[in-house]
Amino acid sequence: MTVWVDLREVTVQWGGAQGLRQVSFAISAGERVALIGANGSGKSTLLRVVHGLITPTQGLRNCLPELRQAMLFQRPHLLRMTALNNMALGLWLDRAQGLSWAQARTQGLQALARVGLHAVAGQSGRTLSGGQLQRLALARAWARAPQLLLLDEPTASLDPSAKREVEELIHTFAQGQPDVSLLFASHNLGQVKRLASRVVYLERGQVLADLPVAEFFNSTRLQSVSAQAQAFVQGEH
Repeated sequence: MTVWVDLREVTVQWGGAQGLRQVSFAISAGERVALIGANGSGKSTLLRVVHGLITPTQGLRNCLPELRQAMLFQRPHLLRMTALNNMALGLWLDRAQGLSWAQARTQGLQALARVGLHAVAGQSGRTLSGGQLQRLALARAWARAPQLLLLDEPTASLDPSAKREVEELIHTFAQGQPDVSLLFASHNLGQVKRLASRVVYLERGQVLADLPVAEFFNSTRLQSVSAQAQAFVQGEH
């Protein structure tokens, strides 16, 4: 199985604060990995190290050359332009794709249609609802054909209906492209059960449990690996 990114004994520090402590973690082709833990446990930091946005203070990050990645943040940023042009700009600037502006707009429109946003293509991206905004951000990520898609709490700020829509889109994308890997942070344990094949529990910047999803949600198995992780799961139910 191809390993996309491999972290070895990674530590991240900011002054006196520590974001990650000696984390070893790898993600391979086709995996669906959920990161869970309390706020401040290191989930977002780990996502950003995997993506290459944060350089480890100590340790090594090995990444497969030419790996195509895309990351969806909890609050995506859009420019003051139409939804379609927000889509097209990212595609046009991706020199690996070598698209003209007209080609980028065509692909952008197709991507918007895929997530049900064809009707708002000409609307300012900044006037979209929270659910529409996340769907546009997903479309923008998927249009670049990533091998690794990273998601930081992709449905945390959405209403129940929008949560279902975005989660279903993520599921559909993953099912349709089995070699693509997902790495996502979530507080929603139901969502973790539905989307993940593997669960990683972090606490104070350390990985305390890393198990297949069925084993993680087996209380006896989880207790044998990490009492802290088991207590967190019990507290979230």
